[in-house]
Amino acid sequence: MKKIEAFIQPYKLDDVKDALIAAGVAGMSVSEVRGHGRQKGHTETYRGSEYKVDLLPKVKLEVIVADARAEQIVEVLATAARTGKIGDGKIFVSPIAEAIRIRNGDRGESVP
Repeated sequence: MKKIEAFIQPYKLDDVKDALIAAGVAGMSVSEVRGHGRQKGHTETYRGSEYKVDLLPKVKLEVIVADARAEQIVEVLATAARTGKIGDGKIFVSPIAEAIRIRNGDRGESVP
């Protein structure tokens, strides 16, 4: 199994979620986060004072999938999240050693 973590623009969440559901992803976790990459934030002016906004709002999406589907799901996610502009986000893929459903003790690829 693979864990796919994606940091995307908040306004792309509905597009990404719909694309993942259409691709057969059964479950996902979504968190609102703040951070920056190469963007390094930007400056804004409020009441004549300039200040730096260096932690930008992002959405972190986490999905666990079978090894055989990981590349397909990464492509679906990347396509749905892409705008072609700086700040589109990042995708990270990690191996998952074991998954256990707490309710009944099921283990393995049937859990996610």
